[in-house]
Amino acid sequence: MLPVEHAPCGTAIVSLVPNPTKPRGGVVVLDGWLIDEIALTLDALAASDPQGIILRSSSERVFVAGADLAEIDGLDDRALGIYLNRGAEAFAMLHRLPCPSVAIIHKAALGGGLEIAMHCDGIVGVMPGASDKPWRIGLPECSLGICPGWGGTVMYPARIAPKVAIAQTATGETNPVTTVPSGLFDMTVAAGDDPTKAALRWLIAHPRDHELHEPRSIGPHRTSGVADGLASAKDSVPASEAARAAFACVEVGLASGFAAAAALERRSLIALRHTPTARAKLAQFLKPAG
Repeated sequence: MLPVEHAPCGTAIVSLVPNPTKPRGGVVVLDGWLIDEIALTLDALAASDPQGIILRSSSERVFVAGADLAEIDGLDDRALGIYLNRGAEAFAMLHRLPCPSVAIIHKAALGGGLEIAMHCDGIVGVMPGASDKPWRIGLPECSLGICPGWGGTVMYPARIAPKVAIAQTATGETNPVTTVPSGLFDMTVAAGDDPTKAALRWLIAHPRDHELHEPRSIGPHRTSGVADGLASAKDSVPASEAARAAFACVEVGLASGFAAAAALERRSLIALRHTPTARAKLAQFLKPAG
């Protein structure tokens, strides 16, 4: 299980940690080991009836760097489907618990790292200090010829302007934390301030006494600006298989909701990774340094 600290008012603070068998210099990556540990930890916490969940990272370098693309690339299609479903089920526990949850993003949050944060009710963003290089946040998958796999296509446009979210997702554009689009963070704290105290304050101000069936996302119940944003993105984003897949997920999300869109994401990711574009970009990305 992951480290859990019990804070005042019944709040459980869960720390994401690197895989001990693949420490990666202290970088937290969403691999199969971490996904299983998230599920085990949240399942155990559910039995203790927490009043709130704070999700943070133990890494000094990132919040979560994203999914383990090397691990993903080594799986066959069936195994990758199982891996993606395991992640979806683990993340879903965050919004199915009958208590509010908040993620603290204190460094880079990319791909699956941002997706797990968006499964929480709230996100606290930590701003860089004067001497820090702004870390990046976003969904870069389409820039690698694939697409998000854990609901990012429909969660992102529910938190920021749909026009911006859909276009950025379809191109894989990410943002420096200092210019993250308005709405992604529910609260920000300055470098040097205690983000855990800020997260506790957010939880107290945003109680939730029932389970949610899905995270904050677009759908038949949340359509404002999405159709126009989708049309704008289709006009402005260069055509690619990955972009078309992202657009299709948004369309399905609008019509049928989060679960249907996330399921299409997973199927699309599995198919896209076999395209010549994805093969070339993944090979370059996974090429050993040096």
